[in-house]
Amino acid sequence: MSASRYTYLGPEGTFTEAALRTLPEAATRELVPMVSVPAALDAVRSGAAAGALVPIENSVEGGVTATLDELATGEPLMIYREVLLPIAFALLVRPGTTLADIKTVTGHPVAQPQVRNWLGANLPEAQWESAASNADGARLVQEGRYDGAFAGEFAAARYGLEPLVSEIHDAENAVTRFVLVGRPARPAAWTGADKTSVVIWLADDHPGALLELLQEYAARGVNLMRIESRPTGEGMGRYCFSVDCEGHITDRRVGSALMGLKRICPKVRFLGSYPRAGVLPSDVSPLRRGTTDEEFVAAADWLARCQDGRA
Repeated sequence: MSASRYTYLGPEGTFTEAALRTLPEAATRELVPMVSVPAALDAVRSGAAAGALVPIENSVEGGVTATLDELATGEPLMIYREVLLPIAFALLVRPGTTLADIKTVTGHPVAQPQVRNWLGANLPEAQWESAASNADGARLVQEGRYDGAFAGEFAAARYGLEPLVSEIHDAENAVTRFVLVGRPARPAAWTGADKTSVVIWLADDHPGALLELLQEYAARGVNLMRIESRPTGEGMGRYCFSVDCEGHITDRRVGSALMGLKRICPKVRFLGSYPRAGVLPSDVSPLRRGTTDEEFVAAADWLARCQDGRA
């Protein structure tokens, strides 16, 4: 395995690269752009890279399905860190291009919902064509295949373009969440402001099946932060669920919830426990009564005393 190499969704100039460069360890790693999320993650699976940074969620468009599906299938991988990056687009063009010249635009599919209103107001006749990434869209503009690309302004110089319009976003405070993924090992250390991710498969389709999953979390006071269904590919109506919850697997309430899920589900894939980006332990809401580690230990001790006749 190359411990000095990180892959990311490329080419150079993507928001993913910008997010990766916010990590201190990125300064000491070889950063290798890949053509797709599966390619970035497969490099980790094969040992060609120690980690991969990929987008997983956007505050406007929701989950990044390519990442969710890759983490749910194939050789297991684990999340060790997350990065939150504010997103604003620039319309990148070849020098000398004006708004009146723009007939075709491109960008990553996730970018389109974030600039749709701006496009409708400023370039209502422009035709949108999706690109593999926003930076790839900039490359295609450089090659003359499109008139404009929605990408990070930082990509302009790299592709010989210029930002015709900057700070484009239909939704204020748009953010994309990225995750640093590696091969399975011990989870990241407990911090007191953590997140745990899993993928869960239902045993069968019956009334209340999803409720049974949710109750494993609710009964232990574990707060869910995200839940998304994804088709398993095994037929219509067959889904798995990608879930993020507050807490670390070493927190007794979280560990107990995961054991409960494992008892009732045919398959649970643990994707990692890791620090929440931008959150300090002091920012975390107090736990509900009966859900602290101390209360779990006290309850287990009480049960043992009952079994021994010492209650």
